[in-house]
Amino acid sequence: MTDRLIDKLIKERSLSKEEYALLISERTLKAAERLKQAASEVRDEIYGHDIFVRGLIEISNICVNDCYYCGIRKSNASVERYRLKSSEIIDTADRGYELGFRTFVLQGGEDPAYNDEVLCDIVRKIKEMHPDSAVTLSMGERSRESYRKLHEAGADRYLLRHETASPEHYGKLHPEEMSFSNRMRSLKDLRDTGYQTGCGMMVGSPFQTERELAEDLKFIEEFKPDMCGIGPFIPHRATPFRNERPGSAELTLYLLSIIRLIHPPVLLPATTALGTILPDGREQGILYGANVVMPNLSPVRVRKKYELYDNKICTGEEAAECVDCLSARMKAIGFRIVTERGDIRL
Repeated sequence: MTDRLIDKLIKERSLSKEEYALLISERTLKAAERLKQAASEVRDEIYGHDIFVRGLIEISNICVNDCYYCGIRKSNASVERYRLKSSEIIDTADRGYELGFRTFVLQGGEDPAYNDEVLCDIVRKIKEMHPDSAVTLSMGERSRESYRKLHEAGADRYLLRHETASPEHYGKLHPEEMSFSNRMRSLKDLRDTGYQTGCGMMVGSPFQTERELAEDLKFIEEFKPDMCGIGPFIPHRATPFRNERPGSAELTLYLLSIIRLIHPPVLLPATTALGTILPDGREQGILYGANVVMPNLSPVRVRKKYELYDNKICTGEEAAECVDCLSARMKAIGFRIVTERGDIRL
């Protein structure tokens, strides 16, 4: 059964929701190895063995939302909150540029302090200093007008994980004041505004079944994101899901290969969450079809404070040491980190 489905996926880049669910539920080691090989071949045809590196700057762990799975949710009183000053963010990007980074990912909770004026000024200054770099934002749901202003200020890409493509499942992961329709509206607005747009989901989140994952895969197939970030669900001790089981690294790797085959040019990160749950998770992610890694450029003093889940990888290394280490790890599996913007190749 899985052989037939894999044949169809390779040929047509499309399956029905029922077929995606079957491909997941009936998976075997043989199927995983075949998907891994096919995904690697497709990725190599487009990107070779080049791995794009993104400099992640976690600008704030203050958030107005109360997502049930997130360690920086507003109800978590045990978080030591922080917010980087505009000058700190710009200086961090400047140091990253000197290290060879040409993409900077500004990520944070939905912090009202970063209104359009403040965030546009940060983006504009980074682009003025380094016009050959790309700026990616991952700052949650905003208005269409806000997205437009930020794009005009110079933001090139925007990451907004959809988390789940099932409205019912979305409602089980988020409080009532958050809406599935608004999340989908935001993704459409981003695409319409002209961003390179990224989505993504957790693997193994509470209440998730093969049916929900199949809906995610069908959404990815139809939306065709420029980027797609997936990682295993990892519980945080100060959330309602503290006692839930973590997601599976094995299933995450399996899905990485499927996503590469669905949309061959997609920029696909080997995520920190995968590296947290599996010692060589980022290397395995690359071997299963990923082509992006995102080392942390944030000031060392705040890295442990941006704790979305328990035991997040958080070295005390300075950025240069981190990049050297990651470069060596990629080289050991036959890949090389490249210092360029790393745009999607269609």
